[in-house]
This record gives sequence, structure tokens and C-alpha cells, in this order.
Amino acid sequence: MKFLVLWQLDLALLSREMVRAVGDMPVYGETLEREGKVLARYHMVGAHGGAWIYQVTSHEEFERLLGRAPVFNFARYTVHALADMDQGAVSLQHQLQRDSAPAGDDSAR
Repeated sequence: MKFLVLWQLDLALLSREMVRAVGDMPVYGETLEREGKVLARYHMVGAHGGAWIYQVTSHEEFERLLGRAPVFNFARYTVHALADMDQGAVSLQHQLQRDSAPAGDDSAR
């Protein structure tokens, strides 16, 4: 399972704790990258946040990793589940072949 997470700091919560949490994010991200749990991390220029792509085995694992992020309590999140484009294309191609097969022809099934 892959998830795109867009996070943005809530500047209304600016505090020493937030500054410390922001400083801890690079180490947290590097650890998850080494473990293969984060595929990519990007800064969102001018937005005080980032975009991370997680790869996990379950929703529970994803929620656990997101909740452990140092800035979790200081940011707003938008989460998008991702699907590989090639897998969807293969599934669509198979469906189209089935739908276009002549009646009684089970070879495409």
C-alpha cells in the first residue's frame, strides 16, 4: 500500500516544541527511508510542510508511522491512497478484452 501525505505546519501552534519537532523530522524521515517505509520526501516550497510517499503493509502500520512523526501534533494532513498506474492498466485491459469477446468465447476470461 502506498500513501501520499501532504503535511503543513499549523503556524498558530508555533512554540519551542514545534521548532524542536521540525528539527527532528529529517532524522525521522531518513530512518523511514532506510527501512523502506518512505519512498520519497519533498519540501513544499513556501508552504511550511512537505510531501512524503509512504509504502506500508497495512493501514494500521501507516497510522502508526504517521502518528510517530515529530510534527504530528503541529501539522494538518491530507492523505491520498495511491495505486500503481501499470497495475490499473493491466486490470482495465483485461476487463476490456473480456467485454469485447464474442458471446460464448471464454478464451478472454
